[in-house]
Amino acid sequence: MTQPLLIEIGVEELPAIPLLKIVSNIENSWKTILQEYKLDCDFEFIYTPRRLVLKHKAMPLKQEDSIIELMGPPLAAAFKEGKPTSAAEGFARKCGVEISELKQIENNGREVLYFKKEEKGIATALLLEEMIKQWIFSMAFGKMMRWGNRSDEFIRPIRWVQARLANESAPIELFGVQSDIKTFVHRMVDQEAVSVPDIDAYEEILARGGVVLYPQDRKERILEQFDAIESEHQLFIERDEALLDEVVAITENPKALLGTFDKLFLELPAEVIITSMKEHQRYFPVFEHGKITNKFVVVSNAYTDDYSKVIAGNERVLKPRLSDGLFFYRNDLKKGLSTAGLEKVQFIDGLGTLKDKIVREKHIAMRLLGLYMEKVEEQTGKNNIVLEKEMDKAISLAKADLMSEMVYEFTELQGLMGYYYAKALGENELVYMAIKEQYMPTGEGAELPSSVFSAIVAMSIKLDTLFGLFSIGKIPTGSKDPFALRRAVNGIIRIVTAYDLSFHIEDIITLLKNEYADFDTKLLSDFIIERINKSFDANPSVIAAVLASGERDINEIAKKVAALNLIVSSEFFKEQFSTFKRVANISKELNLEDDLSVDVALFKEEAEVSLYNAYEKVLNGTFIGYSQRLDALFGLKRELDAYFDDVMVNTEDPVLRTNRQHMIGAIYKAFREIADIKEITI
Repeated sequence: MTQPLLIEIGVEELPAIPLLKIVSNIENSWKTILQEYKLDCDFEFIYTPRRLVLKHKAMPLKQEDSIIELMGPPLAAAFKEGKPTSAAEGFARKCGVEISELKQIENNGREVLYFKKEEKGIATALLLEEMIKQWIFSMAFGKMMRWGNRSDEFIRPIRWVQARLANESAPIELFGVQSDIKTFVHRMVDQEAVSVPDIDAYEEILARGGVVLYPQDRKERILEQFDAIESEHQLFIERDEALLDEVVAITENPKALLGTFDKLFLELPAEVIITSMKEHQRYFPVFEHGKITNKFVVVSNAYTDDYSKVIAGNERVLKPRLSDGLFFYRNDLKKGLSTAGLEKVQFIDGLGTLKDKIVREKHIAMRLLGLYMEKVEEQTGKNNIVLEKEMDKAISLAKADLMSEMVYEFTELQGLMGYYYAKALGENELVYMAIKEQYMPTGEGAELPSSVFSAIVAMSIKLDTLFGLFSIGKIPTGSKDPFALRRAVNGIIRIVTAYDLSFHIEDIITLLKNEYADFDTKLLSDFIIERINKSFDANPSVIAAVLASGERDINEIAKKVAALNLIVSSEFFKEQFSTFKRVANISKELNLEDDLSVDVALFKEEAEVSLYNAYEKVLNGTFIGYSQRLDALFGLKRELDAYFDDVMVNTEDPVLRTNRQHMIGAIYKAFREIADIKEITI
């Protein structure tokens, strides 16, 4: 038999971000508890800033009865000379009965002690307090609070508890609070507790009291209000999903309101205005004709007929934030971009200061510029002398904004403010764009630097951090990667493949390692290769096959993987691949570095001639890219099948056997220049 169950834990306002981080864990924890207590059933988990709610439409009123069967020790071990041994006594204690109450049964051909009993299910009402406490204490919010004289902790003080099973109030005590049949509605509607006559009335009472219970309903209401504001004022509101989720979590009666600020503040870079709004006030920036305007949207939690004071209050709060930003911005422009002071800022213990880091980055950047000079010259139309000067300037100024007042206040704007300052101070476009894009890409799918010049700056910064940390033994282990070195390598991989840049791992390591303390460079090489294995959207065995060929140029690896994966992913490949697996198996005993010449005079079968001629045509062919070459090699299937049908490769004649093995080995070697096909699994 089942009945509805409502559990409401009333709290002081929950902090949004800690809550959002563990929302799914909170729900999964209750699901696990239901399974543990043998009360598994469907439920809803709902939250507002002031309540955590569990709703069951059909909660079992008791656990199901169950039969418990326990197998004990063999009789030979349970009794000696007719007397029970410690093994028998221990089994009886485990079962909670006297030895005389134990039975005997045959189990796997042996007589053993046996106990069977029927266990009656416990009423759900008697289990709820224990289950709820287990659920509450499973919530790992991080920082917790104590209140009053209590020693137990929770993210915020608990103020009321409602536990209703079949409309009866279950006797629960939580943090000293006794369960009741009351709830609290919106603070601006009623500050006193409101009685809830039955579960069916719960949502209606909250709705009348200004509480939108379901997070999805609150989100939809906010978006509808956004649409209305946009339509009325011909504006565009940026819908930041993370900010939207946060606002949903801190409101019970959301109301989107349009506010304004002085146009004077539009002198600030848009990112400064947006950061001031989002990070400090949880406001949504507003755009008009593609540009930020002197308006913002705040989602209020107030319950009132007149929101004018709410709007005015938020406008008043935003003004000093923007005033500070404008003061910092103008001051920074007066001072100009300078690296003075970076010699006092420690980078990482063992790697010196930020000034030392800049020196190392310059060495790396100049070496990379030398490698990719032709591409940079072609893209910019500038010669190598000019480019070297501008590269030096870009690296020199890349971290200058760390000494600015603006970045001191808004650390997330580092690099971006340097771009604005460099641009305002008349620096070359290559220089200020490189400063802006120095940290790109910042993550998977994030934007890449807009030019090879900027890409070199970004790679230099990532490579210095990578080499530097490996040189002092700070190597990522397991899931720990505090310096985001995996992300740095992922960024390098994306850059070199996007811009078609040669990047041979061992050659680059050799080129740069002398800038650092001596370390095991193989660890770094293996680390980069491990990231390659996880970076490409391809059959993992295809990546393994390409790496097994010995290729270590990241860009070439990417091209080979893409070409081979396209073929391996085709619907016809699986039925064809057995032929090429056979080629790999026959060749596994050969040393591919040996002379694999084939003597055509030893051919005895027409299939040998046909295969050799087809192979020679592939060997001497001109192909555009790896795809064409692989298509040609896999195109040897017909000749190979005929060869394996008509020719005994491992014949008894050693001369013929060697010649035939060389024929197959040569084909395998041609594949292996791109990928080791024996590694492919489908």
